[in-house]
Order: sequence, then C-alpha cells, then structure tokens
Amino acid sequence: MKSRGLVILASVALLISCNREESAVASFNIIQTKILDTNCAITGCHGSTADPSFQQHGLVLTGAAAYDQLINRPPKNANALKDGLLLVKPFKADQSLLFHKLLPLDHHANTDYGNLMPLGLRPLTNGEIEFIRRWIEAGAPLQGDVVDQELLTDTTRLDNTKFESLPPPPAGQGFQIKLDPFAVAPKFEREFFVYKKVGNTSGVYVNRFEIKMRANSHHFILYDFNSQLPATSRPAFNAVRDIRSQTGDLIYPNMLPMAFHVFVIGSQSPSFSYAFPSGVALFLPPDMALDMNSHYVNKSFSEITGEVNVNLYTLPQAEVKNVVRALNLGNQSLELPPNQRTTATKTFPMAKRTFIVALTSHTHQFGEKFVIRIAGGSRNGEVVYTNTDWHHPPMISFNPPIALNPGEGLTSEITYRNTTAATVRFGLTSQDEMGIIFGYYYEQ
Repeated sequence: MKSRGLVILASVALLISCNREESAVASFNIIQTKILDTNCAITGCHGSTADPSFQQHGLVLTGAAAYDQLINRPPKNANALKDGLLLVKPFKADQSLLFHKLLPLDHHANTDYGNLMPLGLRPLTNGEIEFIRRWIEAGAPLQGDVVDQELLTDTTRLDNTKFESLPPPPAGQGFQIKLDPFAVAPKFEREFFVYKKVGNTSGVYVNRFEIKMRANSHHFILYDFNSQLPATSRPAFNAVRDIRSQTGDLIYPNMLPMAFHVFVIGSQSPSFSYAFPSGVALFLPPDMALDMNSHYVNKSFSEITGEVNVNLYTLPQAEVKNVVRALNLGNQSLELPPNQRTTATKTFPMAKRTFIVALTSHTHQFGEKFVIRIAGGSRNGEVVYTNTDWHHPPMISFNPPIALNPGEGLTSEITYRNTTAATVRFGLTSQDEMGIIFGYYYEQ
C-alpha cells in the first residue's frame, strides 16, 4: 500500500508539473505581445515593408516575422556592425543592438547607434528592458518560459521631462550654442532651423564637437552656408524656421536656404562627441554663425519638449598643424525612373594634393546604398565609405587621412529605389532626391 501511495503521489506531481509547463507562456511571446506589438510593430515604424522608414532599418517586428528578423541578424547601423553587434545575439545582451536601442541613458559611450527606441514614444519601463535583457542572456529562445514575469511589475521609466544640460566648455576653451526648450505637438514631427551666432569675436580653431539632446530627437545637424549664398541673403539670427505647418504642409520659403548648406556635424544619438585627429581643426572666422537643424518625433497623444546643447571646443593656434575645410561634393544630375532601382555615379577630381580626414553622406528617402570610392592612383576603386541607412549616415574618420594627388578624387556611387509612379530628380523637398558627399579635408 505504501509503495502504491508513492506511485500515486509521483504521478500527481508529474501531472501538475506538465500542466504548469503547458500553461506557461513563452517569454518571447510576452515580449511580442506586451512590448513589440504595442511599441514597435506599428504603422510608420516596424509594422511592414510598406512603412516609409523600412528602407532605413529593414526590420519588421510583427508577430509572424519578428523572431527570425532579430536572431543572429547583422544590423544596418554601420557603427553597430563595426563593433560586432548583432540585432539579437543569444546569451550576449551587451552585444545585441536591440538591447542597446532600448536603454535610455548614455549607454553607447559616445558611439552613435542611432535613435533611442521606441522613437516618438515613452521609453520602455525598467521592467520591460530587464525582461528583454534576461531573455537574451537565457539564449533568446522562441519557446520556453525563461524569464520571471514578475519583472514586468516594475513600471518605472526614464522621466522625459528631465534634462541635465551639457556643461559649457571652460572659459577660453570653446563655446556653447543652444536650442532652448521647445514644444513638439502630439502626433507630429517637428523639424526646423535656427541661425545662431557662435559668440566668437575673433577667429578660432575647433577640433571637437559635443552634442546633447532630450529624448525623441530624430536628428540634429549643424550647417554652415557656402559662398553662393551672400551674407545679406542669409536667414535672420535666432528666428525659428519650421519646415512644416501644424497640418503637415511644407513651408517652402523656409526650405530654400537648404540648397546652400554645408554639413558641419550631426548626430542621431542623444549624446554624441566627435574629435578631429591631433593637430587638425576647423577654422571659424570672427562673428561666426551656424544653422541649427533639429528634428523631433512625437507619436504620443501629449505634447513633448525638445532641447539641444552643442559645445564647440577650441585649440590654440600654435597647436594647429592642418586646417580642414568642409567637403561638399554633390551630384545634381539625378533622374530616377519610376518604380525601379537606379545607380547614379559621379567622380570629383581634386585640383591639388588633398588629404581627406572624414566622410559622410546625404540622400533623401529613396537612397538605398551610398558608396564612396577612391578614383585614380594606386588605390583606384577602393571603397572607403558605405552607408545603407539614408537617415543615419555615419561620420567616418581617417587617421592617417586619405591622400589624393591632383587629378585623383572621390567617386559617389549611389543606388536609389524610386517606389513612386513619377520620375524623381534632384531637389530640396523630401519628395525630391540628393546625393552629396560631405566631410573634411585639407590641402598641401
């Protein structure tokens, strides 16, 4: 009888255990239904291949696709790819871009992995972020209850209303320019320009930039103007020039100065720093002004606040060995037939011996892949820059710089995918296209 009782008890225990396993919800299913479906797999973001942003990230996070899209897949972000990250690397949360993209603090150590996600919404709760981290550390399985759901009861999250300003450079070592707090209306993307003076009464040499922004910034860029725009025709100082009305219509007069922009520096990350090589600096003449371009995304039903701080760190003239100038090489002969891919190529030869210290790229929404090659010389055809994310082009530094002899140069090789029924040409609006090599160089 005693032996029979033990068998019955063991059977009951086994049955309870099996029922518990059958009723347990897979941890990834919880991530999908409670996190991805409500924050990521939404229209305009990661909902389908028809989303306008799909060409940027190439990532669909709906229930049918998300797992295979994430596991052991390389990222499109160039810096993350360079650092050896995967979108999700099982057992390695710190090597998984998904985890990094959810952390609201300065987790990249000044490496630009793009925007904090979910863009335009509140950051995930601490519990949701920890749940995803532990799922990755447990091997990121499709099936299996591997993470305690109790974690999700921690609903604390980063307070987007708080912002710790960037301390300005020490006296005599630089300048700070700001976009003071501004409103971004609910369910609205606000992008605008403000032309501001740096504050230098004499010429200065800038060798480092630092940028800090509130959450939900899509991007921030500093521009100079080229010599084709006379000083008398430049925008009024400190005037806010929105490029869209509250109804979403483009305000074309505010966009016209964009045709004369020269890229200086930019970031998609809330915290960013960039430095030229030792002894290399950008000269700013006395009474310099820069055009500040801020783009914020608000997908919530409440107004949010944007804010941007920029530090320009200077170098004593005695320490400057080479003064860089902005590189601005654009292909304006674009004609992209409807509903097809087109590759546009243009070579830009150098008139003097030139040293390239940094490169980045600029296209609009149809830009699918931007390649820069060396043209001529012993390195003819060598690829020195590749970008497949038109909205997040990396700034690539070269130390030692790329040396080009007279007659040698750079070739832009840009693949566009025109998904419309109309021919697209070079132009200023988001419906038009561009293809520009930006960067820095000096001559000898």
